[in-house]
Amino acid sequence: MSHGTLFDKVWALHTVGTLPSGQTQLFIGLHLIHEVTSPQAFAMLRERQLSVMFPERTVATVDHIVPTDSQARPFGDSLAEAMMQELETNCADYGIRFYNIGSGSQGIVHVIAPEQGLTQPGMTIACGDSHTSTHGAFGAIAFGIGTSQVRDVLASQTLALAKLKVRKVEVNGTLKPGVYAKDVILHIIRKLGVKGGVGYAYEFAGTTFERMSMEERMTVCNMSIEGGARCGYVNPDAVTFEYLRGRDAAPKAADWEKAVGWWTCLRSDPDAEYDDVVVFQAEDIEPTVTWGITPGQGIGISETVPVAAEMPPEEQVIAEEAYQYMDLAAGTPIKGTPVDVCFVGSCTNGRISDLREAATVAKGRHVAAGITAFVVPGSERVKQQAEAEGLDKIFEAAGFEWRNAGCSMCLAMNPDKLVGRQISASSSNRNFKGRQGSSSGRTLLMSPAMVVAAAVTGQVTDVRELL
Repeated sequence: MSHGTLFDKVWALHTVGTLPSGQTQLFIGLHLIHEVTSPQAFAMLRERQLSVMFPERTVATVDHIVPTDSQARPFGDSLAEAMMQELETNCADYGIRFYNIGSGSQGIVHVIAPEQGLTQPGMTIACGDSHTSTHGAFGAIAFGIGTSQVRDVLASQTLALAKLKVRKVEVNGTLKPGVYAKDVILHIIRKLGVKGGVGYAYEFAGTTFERMSMEERMTVCNMSIEGGARCGYVNPDAVTFEYLRGRDAAPKAADWEKAVGWWTCLRSDPDAEYDDVVVFQAEDIEPTVTWGITPGQGIGISETVPVAAEMPPEEQVIAEEAYQYMDLAAGTPIKGTPVDVCFVGSCTNGRISDLREAATVAKGRHVAAGITAFVVPGSERVKQQAEAEGLDKIFEAAGFEWRNAGCSMCLAMNPDKLVGRQISASSSNRNFKGRQGSSSGRTLLMSPAMVVAAAVTGQVTDVRELL
């Protein structure tokens, strides 16, 4: 088993005890909740007449079901409105901090916690959402949980979990222009597989990650779960500390220096032992696009859709399924594939740096005829910052719709949905069948810059040609 890694250190620091099952009873430092997975958990508490043990360690927002066009209440969707009311009631009844629409701090749960400094190195973080792995970018151990586990954290501030193995995923070198963090993680998942990380935590290391901004690291850690890893993290460093400095919940004054000292000692030891190590070179990565129905079915923009017969046997069946569903033929280029809808946003790519990169490509260009394109900031703060920088005007001049904060078309639990067989160029994280709201809709995952390139040309395009 691994030894001396950040994962091992944080796990040990938060271990309450070992259960008869052999699982660890792990203390959870920060619990994030939203409107979709929490109502049932609170109902379970009420049934058992239990209270929330540490309400100050739980933070709520609303993101999945909120409309991104008109957010007037009551919502047009009665189920969405009921979920909103349930969250509002539960937060009021149990004394939980709630960032509601119009608070100035509402947004996608995995965007608001980092931007407010709630997410910090050395924490254990849980949320009833798969992409909680995002917070690992700060050197936290963060994982998504189910509704019954949401109940457990509310009631006891602990979880019963089996300790994971640790795989070091090292990427070295400098990314070429037009290649982004999204391309890096799509490349890693492509190479290791969507099940390759099962039973593992991924430690992302190497010179490529060291050069990345915090928001780029969040993009990579966000999609750890898509590679099967329960969590992914980056060791905290000067980049981490500079990002956190001065944020709402970050330590202040003398406490700041103490915190930095402690965060630094949590880094994986130079002689740390890992259960597995894999190494990639940044120069081998090009703009990457998914062609199939899992995030692992990705290829470089210069490549063609792979031939099933040339794949490992365990990948051939789903490849055949993907050809049929996506209506793409083996051996054909991914470049030039026509699209209908282009979406920039999500907890993967809805931060201010993502919108800046997207605006760079959109500036001076216009969305192609017949294409629906929209940009959804990840939080109210991101929206405010983007508007202060004039990014909204750039997008609108280019023919994009500028929306309010929310999850939007990433999972389509709101009015933003594909229709029929539409094909989407999306900066989100999953391309499963029906993921974006239509049972027959198709999704191509790519970076925000690549989404804009597709929007202005009407087809999958190498963004490097537009830079």
